[in-house]
Amino acid sequence: MTSTPAPHNRLDDRPDGRPDDRSDSHYTIGVRALCEFTAKRGDLDMRFTPSPSAREGMAGHQLVASRRGDDYQTEIALQCTQVLPQPDTLRDAERTLTVRGRADGYCPTDNRLEEIKTFRGELSRLPANHRALHWAQLHCYGALFCNNQGIEEITLALVYFDVVRQTETLISERWQRAALNDVFNQHCGIFARWAEQEMDHRLARDAALKALAFPHPSFRTGPRALAEAVYKNLHQGRCLMAQAPTGIGKTLGTLFPALKALATCQRDKLFFLTAKTPGRQLALDALTTLADASGPHRTPDTVLPLRTLELVAREKSCVYPELACHGDSCPLAKGFYDRLPAARTAAVAAGRLDQAGLATVAQAHEVCPYYLGQELARWSDVVVGDYNYYFDVGALLHGLTRQHDWQVSLLVDEAHNLLPRARGMYTATLDETQLARLTRHAPKVLRNHFSRLEQAWQTVNLMPRADTDPQGPYRLFPEPPPILMSALHNLVSAITDYRNDHPEDTGGALLDFYFDALHFCRIADAFDEHYLCDSSLCDSSPSDSSTLKADGMPGTEDLLDSLADNSGRTQLCLRNLVPAPFITPRLNDAAGTVLFSATLSPPDFHADLLGLPAGTRWLDVEAPFSAEQLRVSLVPQSTRFNQRAASIAPIASLIAQQFARQPGNYLAFFSSFDYLEGVADFLATHHPEVPLHRQSRSMPEAARQQFLARFTQDSTHVGFAVLGGAFAEGIDLPGARLIGSFIATLGLPQFNEINEQMRARVDALMPGKGYDYTYFYPGLQKVIQAAGRVIRTREDQGVIYLIDDRFSRPEVRALLPAWWQA
Repeated sequence: MTSTPAPHNRLDDRPDGRPDDRSDSHYTIGVRALCEFTAKRGDLDMRFTPSPSAREGMAGHQLVASRRGDDYQTEIALQCTQVLPQPDTLRDAERTLTVRGRADGYCPTDNRLEEIKTFRGELSRLPANHRALHWAQLHCYGALFCNNQGIEEITLALVYFDVVRQTETLISERWQRAALNDVFNQHCGIFARWAEQEMDHRLARDAALKALAFPHPSFRTGPRALAEAVYKNLHQGRCLMAQAPTGIGKTLGTLFPALKALATCQRDKLFFLTAKTPGRQLALDALTTLADASGPHRTPDTVLPLRTLELVAREKSCVYPELACHGDSCPLAKGFYDRLPAARTAAVAAGRLDQAGLATVAQAHEVCPYYLGQELARWSDVVVGDYNYYFDVGALLHGLTRQHDWQVSLLVDEAHNLLPRARGMYTATLDETQLARLTRHAPKVLRNHFSRLEQAWQTVNLMPRADTDPQGPYRLFPEPPPILMSALHNLVSAITDYRNDHPEDTGGALLDFYFDALHFCRIADAFDEHYLCDSSLCDSSPSDSSTLKADGMPGTEDLLDSLADNSGRTQLCLRNLVPAPFITPRLNDAAGTVLFSATLSPPDFHADLLGLPAGTRWLDVEAPFSAEQLRVSLVPQSTRFNQRAASIAPIASLIAQQFARQPGNYLAFFSSFDYLEGVADFLATHHPEVPLHRQSRSMPEAARQQFLARFTQDSTHVGFAVLGGAFAEGIDLPGARLIGSFIATLGLPQFNEINEQMRARVDALMPGKGYDYTYFYPGLQKVIQAAGRVIRTREDQGVIYLIDDRFSRPEVRALLPAWWQA
């Protein structure tokens, strides 16, 4: 980890040695992407019919090639560049369109060019619009190949390879070169108009961003240092960790230089990735502020030519959640691809596509807003979305980046959240109770496979423990149990075949289990020393007892029956501890990355566990606040688990005394809901004069908003919340909306078998760091995040009570913000 040296004084300085590697007068597109744009028609159909895995697809291509003659050619690189029409006589540079791709195979003996498609199930069920798209691709490859080889006539063949039966179905056509060129030129002509528009947009975007002015009269010292470091590191294609205090404007301080670099570095996209919904909204608000900034390219009647897209989860954007996602059920899926071109054109013209803006365009063109958003990720300049859109297994934005060879900049907001979120993305869990329930209600053809997996699971539960295993219901395995994995793979294969034969069966519980099982198998393939394989007793609460009989699966009564005898059933988990092997390649695929947060210290904690690239730079931004703004009091009251009961009365009295001395809005944070409720109940009983409100378990979004709405400039009350929860970070309550916090915990994760195994494993991987990386640093980060809610501006005044005797220890105080005077 290296510290960032003195940055450039101006954000427009371009470091030496980085040539422009992209041109605004040239556009390159792959054959597949070209045909998807020009030839995709018909319905959107998301009925899940399992397709071959990437490994099966590669094996299928190799097997087909091995069946051909010795002169058979594979992976034939093809390319064609066309000069685009030049209607704009004022334009100096000639513009070109390059189309490139790789044809699967060519058989010289038969003069046959082949496109190989692997599949499962019955070929007759392949939708007609899919086959039409396959032919469009092959026609383009045929034209490119004939022009490249000087061939006037050729046979084109679609080869459909069944990965289960290992059989081929070959469908061929005989074509003349001239006719193929007509078809190819038609595709290029359709796309050429869009390519011209995109190049015009890129020129206008980059010119406007180079002239973009900071929206405030001047940079404060802290935000300026942050902005300059962000700009320089993005130019150098480096990774930067930036720790900056809450309330200084990190969102604006990172977006502004990243947008400037988007133009001067010739970057294709900027991805602003967040952990929570409030972070997305802050980014969108900052982009609006920047769009309203004055500059040479801005007038009151123009807008910044920047396409901004907010990606929202499917369940939050679906218009008809009660309908299946295909043309026979949902009206927005019917003819989706026929209406997509007009919707796409309208959307890019709109520019700002937050959730509401995207929904407006989708409604006007009668298309699904969620899948319109997926399409527009290809054509937007700035995409704002959750971490999972780039870092998760099969993430949309990462997949598109690799597919199109985009040059992207990443801004990772509240980056202290990336570690726990990444661990969750690469962890897989299966539940024996769910399996038992499905065994009883699964389709008859699958019940034997379910029963075999259930028997294998019971065998695993009865396996003798190793001497080093922890005692009790929690146990460890050195690897995913082979007997269970074998039965699981067989069941997955059987469900795959069943889904191919019964695509109309949309039973939710079976499909959910199938996806969980696929994920489990995928993670099992990646299992190594960065994982634990463990099992623990299932939660007996009927969390999914609302499953409907209409799904073809059990209803409430059936589920309660099946959960009644839950004794001894276990949950098997492949638990990711160190996500570095997954995160590192994704960071390397970006042209530059900035991870920023108020709590990234010490930097090695995140760098080691996330696998940040060598040479990652570290910046600790000086706080613009003074110690006089914040009174920090250390309260030597133990909050350890076995002493919490004795702490309830003193903590409640402390809250009441502070409220009486200075009425206003406060937040009180606790390590658990039980602890929270104990203190809140005592306060309500013995100090009824103190108005209070509590965070509840599984608090819905509307209730969370209501909780925050109570914090006004004129209100006075105490809000009780859980440390690390929805109200401990990512909320902005300036001025009198929040004047103090009580933090009654050191924030250390619970001492249990799982965390102890994590500590031991991290110690083995990174000697001497197990305790700090498992308990100490994660706990202190939550404390500092919660405390950071109090001081948001230079005008704020507040108090913080750190309630635990361990806060006085030197190693703890060393990690507290330097400007605090505790």
